[in-house]
Amino acid sequence: MAEPTVGGPGPAGPVGPLPVTTVEELIRRRLSDALGGVRGSLETTLPMLAFVIVWASTADARLSLGAAAGLTVLLLLARLAQRQTPQFVLTSVVATGLAAFFALRSGNAEDAFLPGILTSIAWGIGALLSVLLRWPVVGFMIGAADPAIAEGDPFRWRRNPAAVRVCSRLTLVLVGLYAIRVAIMGPLYLAGNIAALTVAKVVLGWPLWAGAVVVMGLLLVRGRTPIDPDDELVRGHSLAADAQREHGPA
Repeated sequence: MAEPTVGGPGPAGPVGPLPVTTVEELIRRRLSDALGGVRGSLETTLPMLAFVIVWASTADARLSLGAAAGLTVLLLLARLAQRQTPQFVLTSVVATGLAAFFALRSGNAEDAFLPGILTSIAWGIGALLSVLLRWPVVGFMIGAADPAIAEGDPFRWRRNPAAVRVCSRLTLVLVGLYAIRVAIMGPLYLAGNIAALTVAKVVLGWPLWAGAVVVMGLLLVRGRTPIDPDDELVRGHSLAADAQREHGPA
């Protein structure tokens, strides 16, 4: 059987698919698709970042939330104008809405941070349980970017034991990320330290996530789990590459 490939630019020409030889390489590409790249990550981060910056400058919760909402609308309009998916922008809408609900309902500025803390606790526990149950969260992220999901087979990745092991290691990185956030922001929230919470929200947001992605990348780059050419996880890539060679780039 020919070596499995992934469509994309390569040394052989503008369409020349690059070979996939390890589970780590395959997961790295799927993970990149699921996260939406740099733009998708920024879209989920910038509205709340606008919130904490304005709050630090004005101490006005309504103005801060308004700035976050305004930026969200601009990001959403940009996606719609380009006829692209707004899923990452909508994620920021949920986060901003929860912050507004908690802060305005209680009248306490620090309560705007409570949804994020509770979410980190829930995701941390859920991610750890997913590893223990051998259904790692990162595997679902990969499955979401798998063409097989359109065929009603979103769990094809789990039939590859090597992929499950690698996804488990990557999910433990996420467990560590959420644990750090809760360990730092939890005590600051209980102390009502709004200034420190504002700084922590920035530092433990995009920078910490970027650090986790770097750690994941190192694990994936250094890993050398071989791929079985007959494995179902690879077959979808091979079919996609064959179709691209036949019909040319979209």
